[in-house]
Amino acid sequence: MKNVRQNELADRRSAAADAKASLLKSYQAAKTVAAPLQAAKQAERASLIEARVARRVERDRFKHEERVLHETRAAEEQAAAEHAATADARARTAAENTRIARVIEDEAARKAGRDKRYANRKARQG
Repeated sequence: MKNVRQNELADRRSAAADAKASLLKSYQAAKTVAAPLQAAKQAERASLIEARVARRVERDRFKHEERVLHETRAAEEQAAAEHAATADARARTAAENTRIARVIEDEAARKAGRDKRYANRKARQG
């Protein structure tokens, strides 16, 4: 049998309003039931974010310490290399001065010998 009732505009509007009110009421009921669960999830997310931030801070601190250690080692190695280069240059300079001093002493000894021979020759001639 057919629906003999006439659906007027007012009937349809009131049915739609009742359906909307029912949906809103069920939504609000579900929201109040889910509120503690949502708060727990939000607290869990906040704790995860705090843990992530703490790990990032620790990682950054560790990287900074490594960088400082690396820079310190590099500076120490640079200072050691400069010290070695300076010591090497001083050693070369000392060796060069020693060699020059020996050459000058040898030349002075040869000159002294030559002068002595010259003086002996002049003494024999004169």
